[in-house]
Amino acid sequence: MKIDTSKYRVDEGQKVDLKDWPTKVKSYYDSKKIYKEQLGIYKEKMTEEQNMFYAQDRYSLLLIFQAMDAAGKDGAIKHVMSGVNPQGCQVYSFKQPSAEELDHDFLWRTTCRLPERGRIGIFNRSYYEEVLVAKVHPELLANQRLPKEIENGKNFWEKRYESIADFEKHLIRNGTRVIKFFLHVSSDEQARRFLDRIEEPEKNWKMSLGDIEERKFWNDYMKAYEDCLEATSKKHAPWFVIPADDKKNARLIISQVILEAFDDMELQYPEVSDTHREELLRIKGDLEAILNSEE
Repeated sequence: MKIDTSKYRVDEGQKVDLKDWPTKVKSYYDSKKIYKEQLGIYKEKMTEEQNMFYAQDRYSLLLIFQAMDAAGKDGAIKHVMSGVNPQGCQVYSFKQPSAEELDHDFLWRTTCRLPERGRIGIFNRSYYEEVLVAKVHPELLANQRLPKEIENGKNFWEKRYESIADFEKHLIRNGTRVIKFFLHVSSDEQARRFLDRIEEPEKNWKMSLGDIEERKFWNDYMKAYEDCLEATSKKHAPWFVIPADDKKNARLIISQVILEAFDDMELQYPEVSDTHREELLRIKGDLEAILNSEE
């Protein structure tokens, strides 16, 4: 089934009210079997595209995943990207910044982890935390020891959005495609998943009191996401709001978005020159002669 991904893309300049964006939509699969078959088709196609992407060695692809806790980021990355060659893919999860990272600008630690040409970089959380959790908990800015005229200056958050947009524009100009996913889960579904983590011993490690404490700031986070999506979804680096209450459906939508990004690059294997082809034929003849002499 063809998925119209434009329904989930935030257009540049679009006002965002997340209450208008569904956390669940009609399924793109009719059964678990069909889901697995469809995801398998996506994986096979992604493998083909990645092989050309790696061989061409001209673009890099940055995939950013942001979400509230238990929205399914880890599972989406695991299942959607499971068909990708690990040699051409790099995954980074950004937790609480280290002392060294706090001594640099807020984009520094993620800049150091950008994908090389021919590779896919995946950020499980990213520099967007600096306009999300830092906005909900502005006391965290104290750890960054910013000059007072900056920390207390006018339009602080707008300037951060501008820095991010300029940074992503720079990446595009240098061959890195940027695709951003916000996995949009409902508060009720998050609560159900938290209960699952408590009731299943093998998932207990995923749960902490801090997760519950953050739920108290749900509305603040939604407002922070709305502001962020409005300010930083650009034609060259769009945000996609993925309905995440159904994990399987979310994975299919994400897969389609990634494949469309590959299609836009018009990938192909590097052309071999006539001289190189002649060299290969000579090598072929030498190898065949070696094998024939050993028979």
